[in-house]
Amino acid sequence: MSVSTIIKELKTLSDPCKLEGMARFGINPKNTLGVSMPELYSIAKLYKRDHKLALELWDTGIHEAKILSAMIDDHKKVTESQMNSWVEDFDSWDVCDQVVMKLFDKTPYARQKAFEWALRDEEFVKRAGFVMMAAIAVHNKKADDKYFDEFFQYIINQSDDDRNFVKKAVNWALRQIGKRNHNLRLKAIDVANEIFDRNTKAGNWIARDAIRELESNKTIQILDRKANKKALRI
Repeated sequence: MSVSTIIKELKTLSDPCKLEGMARFGINPKNTLGVSMPELYSIAKLYKRDHKLALELWDTGIHEAKILSAMIDDHKKVTESQMNSWVEDFDSWDVCDQVVMKLFDKTPYARQKAFEWALRDEEFVKRAGFVMMAAIAVHNKKADDKYFDEFFQYIINQSDDDRNFVKKAVNWALRQIGKRNHNLRLKAIDVANEIFDRNTKAGNWIARDAIRELESNKTIQILDRKANKKALRI
């Protein structure tokens, strides 16, 4: 199906009344139609792994078309050049998160880009670096604990950035790494305490929120169950 047909369908589904609510959640209303995520998922099911179509949809500049691009693209065909180009176009946290977590984190360049982007100054590029760390922590089941040690240093070093969409991503990365297992949970708590020692406004929020979740009974019980299941498989 052509890009024009999909865009026509998106415009048919658009609801301008949703834009005000999206803006309240920090979503950029520019070039946004107001199509819900469930509706995008329904469309995406029809076009899985279509790299060419994904590129064409992205080039339309339409908010929902960008998200749809990440849903239908083939990660095996994504190039480093594409990643560098698309990240420059991130203008909203939801586009950033959807593209990173549904597509970019599956590429061979994921770890490299996490480090590169975490040091960039642009708000959504920097966010993308830490969202990538969070996504890897969730999706890469085979990575050992040492794999995440270098991530911790980036989290510490960038914890003083008080821009909302950056500090939330830094916090997200720290929490997701800490929720992989008890060993990383304790390491993440140590990292949070080190961030506290830096005594910055953003860092104190990041550390306090991370410790609250990582020391909660709910998190400990979930990790206990994971550890027990792993022990039974051995």
